[in-house]
Amino acid sequence: MSDTPKRPALEGITLEMIVTRLSESIGWEEMALAVPVRCFTHDPSVKSSLKFLRRTPWARQKVEQLYLEVTRG
Repeated sequence: MSDTPKRPALEGITLEMIVTRLSESIGWEEMALAVPVRCFTHDPSVKSSLKFLRRTPWARQKVEQLYLEVTRG
């Protein structure tokens, strides 16, 4: 068994898939309200977001949590 219970829910889903799906479903403005980081507020793009989120574990964790909340309905 895994020590982190939230990881299986994200198994097989890449960070790029998460950012793309969130931007399509809730939009960049809602993402910026939920996770107020510059890559979502100023000229947002999937590429810039991936670059930032891969280097910033706390922000990535918040985006992953947002994704889980959005996909659960």
